[in-house]
Amino acid sequence: MKRKIEQKLLDWKLNRSSYPLILNGVRQVGKTYSLVEFGSKNYDNYAYFNFEDNRPLAELFDADFDIPRLIKSLGVLNNQTITENNTLIIFDEIQCCERALTSLKYFNEHSSNYHIVAAGSLLGVAIKRDLFSFPVGKVDFLNMYPLDFEEFLWANDQYDLAEMIRTYYDRMSEFPLHLKALDWYYKYITVGGMPNAVSTYIHQDNYIFVQNIQKNINLSYTADMARYVSAQEANKIMDAWDSIPAQLAKETNKKFQYAKIRSGARAYDYISPINWLKNSGIIYKCTRVTEWKTPLIAYADNDQFKIYMSDIGLLFVRYGISADSFLYDRNLSDITRGGLTENYVMQALKANEYEPYYWSMPSGGGELDFILQNDKGDLIPIECKSGRHVRANTLKKFMETVNPPYGIRISEKNFGYENNIKSIPLYAVFCIDINS
Repeated sequence: MKRKIEQKLLDWKLNRSSYPLILNGVRQVGKTYSLVEFGSKNYDNYAYFNFEDNRPLAELFDADFDIPRLIKSLGVLNNQTITENNTLIIFDEIQCCERALTSLKYFNEHSSNYHIVAAGSLLGVAIKRDLFSFPVGKVDFLNMYPLDFEEFLWANDQYDLAEMIRTYYDRMSEFPLHLKALDWYYKYITVGGMPNAVSTYIHQDNYIFVQNIQKNINLSYTADMARYVSAQEANKIMDAWDSIPAQLAKETNKKFQYAKIRSGARAYDYISPINWLKNSGIIYKCTRVTEWKTPLIAYADNDQFKIYMSDIGLLFVRYGISADSFLYDRNLSDITRGGLTENYVMQALKANEYEPYYWSMPSGGGELDFILQNDKGDLIPIECKSGRHVRANTLKKFMETVNPPYGIRISEKNFGYENNIKSIPLYAVFCIDINS
């Protein structure tokens, strides 16, 4: 599968500082495959090391951080020669070895000609632990996400359709293949962007098989919850995790409500579990802002937020509805469909490296789904609709009050531009670039 991370990795190699690279990404998002492909195509050879349940490998880092010794030992362990500049060293699941993570600092300071990429499924969780000496300021970072809709089209050999969507986005004129693109969008909602699910869809053309893969991925996430924290904390994490579908299936006020976890649940008890889910990459948090002013972070109300899953397909399967029923009978409530749409948009915005916020009236009622801030400090409002009904009073009020460069309305409607509002079809969210 062609992945956008490939170009980012190549940019790192061609323009690299002396820093090793850390590739963040949730479990089963395709990090290992992409790194091996990158090493195979762009280096004389690569040396792959996986720290998960690999004590002999971890013991190499116990004595000291003498880089020549480490390089020689790693080469002997893998029965290969590791050379400067010509070998890509891949440290996978590095969060399982504290000292290997710390060693990146010494590679940077004493042997910068070695090209090292470290990856970890739960790295965001691990570096929060006190025992880790994280190499602050000594590493570069990249984030890897599930396949976005454009990558999904590439995987299904729909390169021309993806290119045409970008062309009509730039023109902001009606797309003649609008219905065809919408059909692919709805397939993406059911399949999502986890590589194994996408591959199964392509090769098996059977949604039951796809959903079995998705269920297994969700189960692997819950297994991690039980593996890396105490039993008491794991139960709270799982409770918060189990509440996500219901949190999103609300007609109004989609902010995270602790009462949806269990009766009498308190914020104090669940802040840490929610942060664990966020740091693991399994969920995204979208924080409420109290004012329509810049910088948005200065007006963030961290006690009020919405939660989304990192992959739309993994959310869809949790609603327990067959893909065929959804695709052909549209057998899904408008409320649930709205939650799926918001999750899809959030996922697409995160894949484009944006940090969305949202706004809502303190007493409920009006809500603006997402607000972005561009490099110039302008605020860009985004309203999401799951169908063709697009009347949005909050967006209109924002436009009148803030006077942004433009607003964005995402829906089933075709491209258009009216009253300073860009109408963007659901399938074209991957095109959004607020800094161009």
